[in-house]
Amino acid sequence: MITEIGIVAGDIWHYLDQHGQVALSGLVSGIDKPRDLVLMSLGWLAREGHVILQQAESDYKVTLRK
Repeated sequence: MITEIGIVAGDIWHYLDQHGQVALSGLVSGIDKPRDLVLMSLGWLAREGHVILQQAESDYKVTLRK
């Protein structure tokens, strides 16, 4: 499972690098992996300080920390 989380974290990194800031819902649909796996991977990236999460109305905005 850890390997899958790491792979999806890489997918998220590349997706954000190409698309800039995105809504969490858009990220989940853009990555096309199970939502739980995307959330675990995003948590990993957030814990390591690689992404910024901001609450925006009924969703979150996600962007890479540059």
